Amino acid sequence: MKKLLNTLYVTSEDSYLSLDGENVVIFNQSQEMGRIPLHNLEAIVSFGYRGASPALMGGCASRNISLCFLTPQGKFLARVTGSVKGNVILRKRQYEASNDSDIALGIARNYILGKVYNSRWVLERATRDHGFQVDVEQMKRASGFLKDSLGYIEACTDMAQLRGYEGEAASVYFGVFNQLILQQKKDFIFSGRNKRPPLDNVNAMLSFVYTLLTGMVASALETVGLDPYVGFMHTDRPGRVSLALDLIEELRPVLADRFVLALINRKMVTGKDFTKKEDGAVLMSDKARKNLLTEWQNRKKDVITHPYLGEKVEWGMIPFVQAMLLARFLRGDIDEYPPFFWK
Repeated sequence: MKKLLNTLYVTSEDSYLSLDGENVVIFNQSQEMGRIPLHNLEAIVSFGYRGASPALMGGCASRNISLCFLTPQGKFLARVTGSVKGNVILRKRQYEASNDSDIALGIARNYILGKVYNSRWVLERATRDHGFQVDVEQMKRASGFLKDSLGYIEACTDMAQLRGYEGEAASVYFGVFNQLILQQKKDFIFSGRNKRPPLDNVNAMLSFVYTLLTGMVASALETVGLDPYVGFMHTDRPGRVSLALDLIEELRPVLADRFVLALINRKMVTGKDFTKKEDGAVLMSDKARKNLLTEWQNRKKDVITHPYLGEKVEWGMIPFVQAMLLARFLRGDIDEYPPFFWK
């Protein structure tokens, strides 16, 4: 089992990253702000435009440390990778499966089964734990719709039909998402999913955390030897990590959505942490982003029992476990890809 190491988040927009021996060194205006041994890291995420030295890029690539660059607002810019590694036979099998409509549909169907199942249990948990604060009847109707959708998804026979069922389920789920916001309701109003740019505080947080999760999943896929750019449901597009976008679908409700709700309901963020630009885009403050990243790291250390393996793993390991299970399926070691079913 891969050990869950640390991710270094560099939030200063003016920081430049360099390599000194076995250490990553953070500079700000030519002043050294800190240094961390590379052997303590599994990933580096920089929220700035100044970049990193070629030596550090090469050092991270040779040590299989993900080096990812985002804008200060959390929009993905680039990720540095080294020479393609992993089992070439596994990748060839992945490419063959991606071009086989039946195999691709089977994998994609399980992704969406996991997504809808987990979305439903997010609603069921809220109804059980906060029945006096939510509209139980409305939540139960939404949960019932998601439950019925599972049967339709399992029986669907083409990708267009699957995307239709997924879209309907997502619409119903996000249609009651605002009820899951139990505190600070004046500052955190959710009326639907929007992005590019996010137009409210909740969507700004969701988009930011989805970006973090996508980076985690892309690294996990590369770690087990898969190509994160070749997916089964999301179409191939230059520069898009289609397989990572596939795999995060089942993890969004439990790893991202619940995390954002917890930050709001526990008042770890407030309305003062956000600003709105003239074009309507909502941005998080630097302070809020740092607090979110700290809590994200803590969240990854929480331990659960994996529903398929029956073993205790940290939340931060779930993307690696699911990537490993997908690789096992493509190699023929298991009969189908088992989605992550949370309850």
